[in-house]
Amino acid sequence: MPKLWNDTIEAHRSDVREAILDTVSKLVGKGGLRSLTMLHLAGETGIGRATLYKYFPNVEAALRAWHARQIDDHLDELAAIRNRTDDIVERLHTVLETFARIAHESGRHDAALSALLHRDPAVTRAQDRLREIVRDLIARGAKAKRFRRDVAPDELARYCLHALAAASELSSKVAVRRLVDVTLSALRAA
Repeated sequence: MPKLWNDTIEAHRSDVREAILDTVSKLVGKGGLRSLTMLHLAGETGIGRATLYKYFPNVEAALRAWHARQIDDHLDELAAIRNRTDDIVERLHTVLETFARIAHESGRHDAALSALLHRDPAVTRAQDRLREIVRDLIARGAKAKRFRRDVAPDELARYCLHALAAASELSSKVAVRRLVDVTLSALRAA
């Protein structure tokens, strides 16, 4: 097969896969994680069930792929905002606030299914990458004497991320912002 033909087929497959994942996102947004079925997904996507099964063997696989894409998008967003300003405190504040907002918004999903999705190895890699982003900002801030230096940056990063994961249980955006401010205040140099 000519290379152009292979490229065209791969582009088509990628477009179909993305369309399926976009539909998963739409359906989860409407009815929650448990509302998704292969029949519903095929109908909403506008493709046959046989074609859908070529991409994903079951609902769980489609949900895992959607979740992995969500995680990648969130990490890309956090990496991009990490460098928006020169002030290290403001940079960390923006990253932590964005992470807390994401945690708050994801708190609406069904707990049992969310737990299933978070057991995926891709989530562990994403958590490591996120911790690395926060740890590096804290280390830079400590070097600039803006953050405390009596605790290792990795420990402080873990503290921040665990504290801000509680944003998933908060009832308002104002409460989320307060949690971010309290967490960030614990990092400031004396």
